[in-house]
Amino acid sequence: APAQPPAAGLFFDDFSHADAAALVQRGGWRLRDAPGHPGVPGARWAPEGLSLVDDPGQPGNRLLLLTASTDGTAAGTRQAQLCHARKLLHGTYAARIRFTDSPRAGAAGDPVVQTFYTVAPLAHDFDPRFSEVDWEYLPNGGWGSPAPRLYGISWQTVRLDPWQAHNSAHEAPGRLGGQGAEGASDGWHLLGMVVTPEAVEMFLDGQRLATHSGRQVPVQPMAVQFNLWFSPGGLGPASAEARVWVQEVDWVFHAAG
Repeated sequence: APAQPPAAGLFFDDFSHADAAALVQRGGWRLRDAPGHPGVPGARWAPEGLSLVDDPGQPGNRLLLLTASTDGTAAGTRQAQLCHARKLLHGTYAARIRFTDSPRAGAAGDPVVQTFYTVAPLAHDFDPRFSEVDWEYLPNGGWGSPAPRLYGISWQTVRLDPWQAHNSAHEAPGRLGGQGAEGASDGWHLLGMVVTPEAVEMFLDGQRLATHSGRQVPVQPMAVQFNLWFSPGGLGPASAEARVWVQEVDWVFHAAG
């Protein structure tokens, strides 16, 4: 989609919409159904993996649920992604997200990736105007390491195939989801990014974890997105029962500045 002029003021969605149709019609979101990167080659991006539910812990509140599942095969893998318009650049981004370390159903262990990020499309290999800032939580490892960790990444550019990336990445080791989590016993966390023309600052629960600068700073309007997917090459063995993962989002915010 073409970029819109950078938005002034506030962008906020607390996902109080009645259903996924209202999420699109009133909220301006898009439920991805197109194939392709990232994730397992041949997996399906499933719009039905995006839903809105009542918050069991707070009457009157609603939550966005992203649901992804796999039976260990590409054909049996479903991933979920929610995208907004390309209209945000400088300012403060934040989202309240519940990470999880265990599937809702089936065996644990698949390399699932739970995210909040902003991105502008890659026009071609090593596009110099490519812009992306990511939060990725990997409870079962991935990207060359089995360790659970949170990634904060600011991108300069990339070539998808064969893979070659230019970015600045910060890794925060440890578990963040569910009981026994480090920092929040119920898995809820506040993720933040402050983007200026000079730098990207990344925050977890109000604590600054990293500052990225130079060519890793975004240069064009980006879209706020969430997705839940599986890292390619690391799925567990095929099984009759699907392994079902859920990521919950309470709200998302951007203030221009």
